[in-house]
Amino acid sequence: MVLGVDSGGSGLRIAVARAGDPRARPLATHTSREPVRTGPAGIDADHMLRQLLPAGAELARHVGTDRFAAVCVGAAGMGTLGDELRARLPAAFGARRLALAADAVTAYAGALGQRPGVVVAAGTGMVAVGTDLTPAGGWRRADGWGHLLGDCGSGAWIGRAGLEAAMRAYDGRPGGSRALLARAEAVFGPVAGLPAALYPRPDGPAVLASFAPEVAHCAAGDAGDDGRAGTAGDTVAAGIMADAARHIADAAAAVCPPGTGRPVACTGGLFALGDPLLSPLRTALAERLPGARPVTAAGTPLDGALTIAAALATDRLTLPADPRLLQITRPGAG
Repeated sequence: MVLGVDSGGSGLRIAVARAGDPRARPLATHTSREPVRTGPAGIDADHMLRQLLPAGAELARHVGTDRFAAVCVGAAGMGTLGDELRARLPAAFGARRLALAADAVTAYAGALGQRPGVVVAAGTGMVAVGTDLTPAGGWRRADGWGHLLGDCGSGAWIGRAGLEAAMRAYDGRPGGSRALLARAEAVFGPVAGLPAALYPRPDGPAVLASFAPEVAHCAAGDAGDDGRAGTAGDTVAAGIMADAARHIADAAAAVCPPGTGRPVACTGGLFALGDPLLSPLRTALAERLPGARPVTAAGTPLDGALTIAAALATDRLTLPADPRLLQITRPGAG
């Protein structure tokens, strides 16, 4: 049996699969809605372990094993904020084979398995990763720098751009959208109070991202100047969605390994916004990656964590190791 973990902004998801199952299908799962905290030292390893170890032990009892052949922990922020996790987790598990992965890597494995290509993972944030599976090529990463420095085209980026357009309309400045202003006031109340309500919140990126569906609805024509359904699409909102698509395509192009026909998969909640994003994204990807091949993501980041754990347990792991993106502990590997 192997254990896979997906830790993100919405909490922890944990699952067990058989090591010999090539599809690593989950046999039992556990979900916690409490996200792992991040502090001055990065991801809080103690907070994760207090949730993870009891849940892992319960899943082990459920499937009748006393030890996992391999474990893969995928965590948002592992690449830049995961030093404490990388130091603490290897000693915390009884498994001799352990993979600590950035959530972008588990998203990659869930979407494409162990094939060379590109995966864009987007929700509140946005990151693109690509690999040709060779040690020399390693992993290529673009963006994923958070809502203050990047995550361009993400839910937080779209929401912030939509709220900026609403504030421009409120002020009477060029570039504003009265449709977005109407939706902002419907969601948040009078927009003059929005800065005081938004800036002190620790979950600011998630609040921004919560407005992204409103931008998509306005772009699709689901709301007009008065906020009512059934009116023409708002050009400012449509422009924001087109800009988001170009940012996503730019990130995908930056990490695409050389070669024609490379698969490109998009995964994450952002793409549930539907055609207002997907239509300009198809155009942008065709322009930026004319030789690539768009494919549907096969699974989720949790599926990817199980895929990595199963491959590690059976010596079939071909995804390249990386000290920050995919750290591997196994016999003979330190």
